[in-house]
Amino acid sequence: MNGEPLNPEKKNEEPSAPSALNVMPGVADAPSINPYVLKQRESNRRIKLDLNTIAEGVIAGNRTLLSKAITLVESNREDHNDSAQSILERILPKTGNSVRIGITGVPGVGKSTFIESFGTYLIEKGHKVAVLAIDPSSQRTKGSILGDKTRMEALSKSESAFIRPSPSSGSLGGVARKTRESIYLCEAAGFDVIIIETVGVGQSETQVHSMVDFFLLLMLAGAGDELQGIKRGIMEMADLIAINKADGKNEPFATRARAEYESALHLFPPPDSKWTPRAITCSGLGGKGIEDIWKHILDYKSTTLDNGYFHSNRKEQMRLWFEETLKEAVLEQFFEKTGMKEKIKVSEENVFNGKTSVLKEIKSILNER
Repeated sequence: MNGEPLNPEKKNEEPSAPSALNVMPGVADAPSINPYVLKQRESNRRIKLDLNTIAEGVIAGNRTLLSKAITLVESNREDHNDSAQSILERILPKTGNSVRIGITGVPGVGKSTFIESFGTYLIEKGHKVAVLAIDPSSQRTKGSILGDKTRMEALSKSESAFIRPSPSSGSLGGVARKTRESIYLCEAAGFDVIIIETVGVGQSETQVHSMVDFFLLLMLAGAGDELQGIKRGIMEMADLIAINKADGKNEPFATRARAEYESALHLFPPPDSKWTPRAITCSGLGGKGIEDIWKHILDYKSTTLDNGYFHSNRKEQMRLWFEETLKEAVLEQFFEKTGMKEKIKVSEENVFNGKTSVLKEIKSILNER
């Protein structure tokens, strides 16, 4: 065969591929700690080491760092609380230059829709608006939906707006325990209108009244006896009552409700601010009455600045804040005392079994040294 190979097809054949039976290199052992967890830990270390950067970023209006600072304020971790207080000390000179507005009302009154319309109007007037929306926390799971950003979609897209939903965490009046600190952070970031949207749970809204300059109560018409729809205590706190959803077929009902509330307000004693509360109609969906509400707020601020109430009220709010914080600290220290939990457990059993009275056991606990 002229010296040619017996199988000419093998002449140009490529080197054979490795056999499937060969042992291939294995995958390296997975790290013992999730790399994402390591990244988060490193981020936490940077927070501790870079508080000046966070404070300076807040003052510069950096919304990402503002959110980070509020997260530290809301945290229950002791190291985060220490970091938050350090940031607050740095930004305090930049606070106080805003109008603080509390907005509350019965569930379903349209608070989120109203705030979006109101906030958009203020931004068009050149203001920067921060909304601290307090979501109710579940008593069973302690969780919150925190859906206000989705309900205020248009407002949340504005560079002049900052919306921060926060869990109420069971606080009285539906107000998050750290809301006051969040107000200061937003003021330092340059927001000159701070809106606090509360859960709207009735008389316990006293707490939001103790941290704002102006208290707006939203109400509905045509939902039953208007004057029985809200407790007297919260009406006495209101600087303005706005009957919302005053549009379409509901407008005549809202007008009638406005007259009823206006008459009822005259029955209350005059407030310390010397301001005469009023009732008006509005529509958060249509924007009706929004401009009038802002004019009322500006008139209120001008009136209370002239008679000195504006600043004296803020000083009184600081005193209340100090007292509340002190009480919380004392209670926390008391329950963390060595052996106290065991002592309380024994006292509870004595009361449950009818061995002694509640008051006697409480005195015994308080006298514990």
